[in-house]
Amino acid sequence: MPLPRTHAEPNRWAVLALLGVAQLMVVLDSTIVNIALPSAQRDLGFSTESRQWVVTAYALAFGSLLLVGGKLGDLFGRKWTFVGGLIGFSAASFVGGLAPSFEVLVIARALQGVFGALLAPSALSLLTVTFAGSPERAKAFGIFAAVATAGASVGLLLGGLLTDVLTWRWCLYVNLLIAIPAAFFALRLIVNETHPQRPRIDWTGVVLACAGLFAIVFGFSEAETDSWGSPATIVSLVAGVALMVAFVVSQTRGTSPLLPLHIVWDRARGGAYMSIAIAGASVFAVFLFLTYFMQQNLGYSPLKTGVAFLPLSATIFVMAPTIQTKVLPRFGAKPIIMTGMALGAFAMLVFFARLTPSSTYLGHVLPGLLIIGLGMPCIFAPSFATATLGVDRYEAGVASAMVNTCQQVGGAVGTAVLSTIFAGAATRYAADHARTPGAAAAAQVHGYTTAFYVATAMFAVGFVLALLILPRRIQPQAQPVGEPAAEAA
Repeated sequence: MPLPRTHAEPNRWAVLALLGVAQLMVVLDSTIVNIALPSAQRDLGFSTESRQWVVTAYALAFGSLLLVGGKLGDLFGRKWTFVGGLIGFSAASFVGGLAPSFEVLVIARALQGVFGALLAPSALSLLTVTFAGSPERAKAFGIFAAVATAGASVGLLLGGLLTDVLTWRWCLYVNLLIAIPAAFFALRLIVNETHPQRPRIDWTGVVLACAGLFAIVFGFSEAETDSWGSPATIVSLVAGVALMVAFVVSQTRGTSPLLPLHIVWDRARGGAYMSIAIAGASVFAVFLFLTYFMQQNLGYSPLKTGVAFLPLSATIFVMAPTIQTKVLPRFGAKPIIMTGMALGAFAMLVFFARLTPSSTYLGHVLPGLLIIGLGMPCIFAPSFATATLGVDRYEAGVASAMVNTCQQVGGAVGTAVLSTIFAGAATRYAADHARTPGAAAAAQVHGYTTAFYVATAMFAVGFVLALLILPRRIQPQAQPVGEPAAEAA
């Protein structure tokens, strides 16, 4: 029995605005709390060694549950996973804002990650089905990619503003002002669409995927804070790889797999996931190092640091829709993604060659930020659209979850690897040079530039892989999502 077409919402642009706000909340929450951490540490009295768990708890829950969250949306309806994610995220944020102790704050952050894993894939998959077959699809994905890409730097600005003007707790309370109105409008705007056959959940795949992703994210987090040779790091990474191999094997044998492998094996989608992972691995670390540089070397306050990232955010917001609507139809995704990788490598070289202890923001930081602002939309805008290209309507959730999984795991891997390289380079520099008044600052900057040099190589690898993997011509805006099986019949 054919189902009625439910993806033609009464106002697509209202739905896009709603989804963009929800996505912004999820993305900026990965950085807004970073700015507030020193104030939270003073208030709650936890140690510097424990501080990383405020960030890690969110990353572990979010990264390990994304595939499950996307699949639940496909099976039971993305409207309810979206609304449930908004309500749960706001409740967890409220608990975190009220947290009387470090333990409560960490639990609240983990709950944010759980509900974020419901919310993020639901938002992208709703966008996919809402604009399926629409001539406005390209513009919609460009705007959504701009929000998703620039959200991290917006989080730095908002976190600095709220911490300086109010308290660190408002970095969590602010989510209530976003999520509750968004849930109200979602109930009115979004039409629910459930799977007509409701297949069984692949519980084996759920356990293997969650455990494997958890172990990988945890292992890289441990490497960043402890060392690559620590038993916890080695055991976690080995176990994570083994579990993910078992997960892939299990997906080839089940009748209703958690992640149908044809989604990933497709060259266009697989290349898009790869591009998102590599860009995420490099860019999240750049935000971290530049934040440290501006606060520790330039003496910026949290708010001023956030303002310093505004040119990056503005460039992304302008370029992403333009690339998606004007450039992509003419040249296709492959050369644009390769251009983004080249611009990313060039930006890293600018930081590598120009940053010194006496550098200034206008002369040495801003040029690289503007180049990143040009390059990242070239990667993320076409990749976001290509990652859900041609998938069945009832697989859009898990395909969207793969986007967020690649971004999250890529960010964890990149931050751990580049942080380790930074620490090693800074330590060696300090050991090899005399202890003068400016030696500590010089060692820090040497660590940053070494990490930027390695990030250059990461973008270069991304350029080569995009050249080899992506098909010659991809036009996401011209290919709608596949129709339901009943309708096709």
